[in-house]
Amino acid sequence: MKLLAFAASTSKKSINKQLVTYAASLLTDATVDVLDLNDYELPLFSVDKEAELGKPALAQAFLDKIAASDAILISFAEHNGSYSAAYKNLFDWCSRANAKVFQGKPMVMLSTSPGARGGASVLAAATGSAPFFGGEVKASLSVPTFYENFDVEKQELKNEELKAKLLAALASLA
Repeated sequence: MKLLAFAASTSKKSINKQLVTYAASLLTDATVDVLDLNDYELPLFSVDKEAELGKPALAQAFLDKIAASDAILISFAEHNGSYSAAYKNLFDWCSRANAKVFQGKPMVMLSTSPGARGGASVLAAATGSAPFFGGEVKASLSVPTFYENFDVEKQELKNEELKAKLLAALASLA
């Protein structure tokens, strides 16, 4: 299986990137491509910019990565209860080129934050909207209080209950 994994964040110290990279490493039978959204920085979307620029090559490159994958694993950063601006902007550009951004791929969606809700608001929005954009959400998991549940030095979940839930979610991609 070719797995495309990324954090919906551009932070260099993204806890969502740590989580998604760890989760992807648990799929030993997969070839994993972990993307960095910083490699897909685009101008702020507007119809005026679209008229001026057309379809940006970076948006098409991102869509091509999705097309070449068998499954998608995303961990969403929550900014004020919603998507990070960088992810939403990339998504908006991609959706203009292909309204079915996720192209029928099976997906596992994750989120985490330092807080007790673990990005639950953005995860609910993402899982609720993905089917409208061609995503087949197989499972989702919010990891609350990241620094209490994740060993940053070992780069792994230390909470066994959450680890079992993550493994079950990942198994849904098989």
